[in-house]
Amino acid sequence: MRDLDKALADIVAIRSQIAAGTAFRGYGPATMAATGAVALLTAILEFWLLGDATSEPLGFFFGWFIAAALSGLIIGIEMRARSRRHHSGLADAMIHQAVEQFLPAGVAGVLLAVVMWKFAGETLWLLPGLWQILVSLGIFASVRSLPRTVALAGAWYFISGFAVVVLASQTHTLSPWTMGLPFVIGQSVMAGILYFASGDHDVED
Repeated sequence: MRDLDKALADIVAIRSQIAAGTAFRGYGPATMAATGAVALLTAILEFWLLGDATSEPLGFFFGWFIAAALSGLIIGIEMRARSRRHHSGLADAMIHQAVEQFLPAGVAGVLLAVVMWKFAGETLWLLPGLWQILVSLGIFASVRSLPRTVALAGAWYFISGFAVVVLASQTHTLSPWTMGLPFVIGQSVMAGILYFASGDHDVED
């Protein structure tokens, strides 16, 4: 029985090593573009419905949490379908690896929002920029299994995050556009990269 358990553990380890060295093809350009559209729609709706977002931070951030959850659901559904199609028996290992790479940034974003809301409400104006910086770190963490050019999208979010912090520091206000526009551009860049990437020779070994 011990030998069987060891053999199964070895198989799992081998599959994980193979997955780590394989280009992940679970992200589709159309889905990335769709998440950009979700960001744009959220910004427009909040601009129309909230008026002064700074005076209604709960509504502001609730809207973006819904947008993030919807985008994650869209990406997750396509990731599973594309992985089954492109990676066959390695699909589960590839999905696990992709989620593992981005998960720390996602969890940090949620916890940061909760802590700032609970203990430092006067600093909530920082959150849109900090979220963009965390997204950039998640993208950089995923570069080794995606086309190397996705680093351009990571760089965009990194720069836009700090730019949003600097702009918001002048007024300490929340704006749907400081969230919406950077994500529309960033997700569009990701969609373009995934569409034009040539695959094997554009992914690190």
